[in-house]
Amino acid sequence: MKCILALDQGTTSSRSILFDHAGNIRAVAQQEFKQQYPQPGWVEHDPLEIWQTQEETALRAMRQAGIHGADIEAIGITNQRETTIVWNRKTGQPIHNAIVWQDRRTADTCARLKADGAEATFRNKTGLLLDPYFSGTKIKWILDHVDGARRQAERGELAFGTVDSWLVWNMTNGARHITDVSNASRTLLFNIHTLEWDDELLALLGIPKSMLPEVRSSSEVYGNAVAFGSRIAGIAGDQQAALFGQACFEPGLAKITYGTGCFLLMNTGRKPVDSANKLLTTVAWKRGDEVNYALEGSVFIGGAVVQWLRDELGIIKKASDIEALAAQVPDTGGVCFVPAFAGLGAPHWDPHARGTIVGLTRGTGKAHLARAALEAMCFQSLDVLRAMEKDSGITMETLRVDGGACANNLLMQIQADLLQVPVHRPKQIETTAFGAAALAGLAVGFWQDLSEISAHHELERIFEPRISAAEAQTRHGRWLNAVERSKEWGL
Repeated sequence: MKCILALDQGTTSSRSILFDHAGNIRAVAQQEFKQQYPQPGWVEHDPLEIWQTQEETALRAMRQAGIHGADIEAIGITNQRETTIVWNRKTGQPIHNAIVWQDRRTADTCARLKADGAEATFRNKTGLLLDPYFSGTKIKWILDHVDGARRQAERGELAFGTVDSWLVWNMTNGARHITDVSNASRTLLFNIHTLEWDDELLALLGIPKSMLPEVRSSSEVYGNAVAFGSRIAGIAGDQQAALFGQACFEPGLAKITYGTGCFLLMNTGRKPVDSANKLLTTVAWKRGDEVNYALEGSVFIGGAVVQWLRDELGIIKKASDIEALAAQVPDTGGVCFVPAFAGLGAPHWDPHARGTIVGLTRGTGKAHLARAALEAMCFQSLDVLRAMEKDSGITMETLRVDGGACANNLLMQIQADLLQVPVHRPKQIETTAFGAAALAGLAVGFWQDLSEISAHHELERIFEPRISAAEAQTRHGRWLNAVERSKEWGL
């Protein structure tokens, strides 16, 4: 049995999935790892634990399927984006914990750059906003705060990478220091028009170019993964991989992934589309000489709000319990929950916003909070979708969904109600991992063309709106009122 191995390195866990030629899953292994919060607003991971859990899950998946490296045609990587790792080239050891994409410690750095008038330069070249979300200011923080780091970097001794680069470095025993265009486009350092690292942006952040990986396409053979006995042939950031895995190959097709955050991407074709509504313009993928771009709206706290209800409040024992709990009440009882634990992403972009619950009464119970949490995921997605429609000039007629939380039927129904469009859930909801597998499989001829990938995209269920447009609008207005109360709370 020949397979493609997809390494899906996420924010809270590492997973490995084996796909056969029909696009079916042959084995899955998953392992969570520790989330570290050294200070309010700071989020870190241990890079060694990221690699350890990813390697262990890959080997476990291979054992489950009873296959060896010779049975794996290629390996595709998809990863949490923007998370920043800096390591020593000689020892391969990180010089600091990974600073996670959710981390807000560089908010003041971003504010200073904005005050200096640099935001337009970053925006025009990278398609991104100046926000702590992205990798560039995280690299600067490490160089400025780790003893001796800047001197080492200037001597060419340090390497930077997003998680894909870190995995490839370890998989190839340090033989490859690379990334792909989709991950590079999330760093604040990559010119999405020239598809090269930008010297002016590097100078503005004081980052030596020698630290950066070589930028490659998203679908080609990069090198051999020694531990797994196969070749690495696909790389894409998790949201771009999901767009590819959802077969959104034509301009105007869009998907939303419900993971730790919620991410809405729309394929805009061969040319980048500038956003007037605070969305991001990003590289979707590159295959051969063809580059696809996308508009993106990022919601920082999606499924993470369910984890918070589980881990911090203890009102559910496991994440999947939230559906039954929320279904105990017909509505939120007037409660609005804005989970701005890491600030607000698109289209608000307020790093100083903080989580807010409004509308509490003596009759408010845990079921109301649970339902308000689900609604929050949907309202945040709605805000992004409306901004995307304005930027693209395209009115979305359907929405494709994926990610673990889309298995929640109540969440999907609430989303259809608030969006007022049908929500399409595929049979295969592991579209992020499948996107990485597809990019790798196309590179080595395991699959021949995009039509073969599209053939694997089958619908499992369509959720139609059940409330009126007027009711949806009323609920949205109450939500926007609550969002305003959360803004700038951390100042």
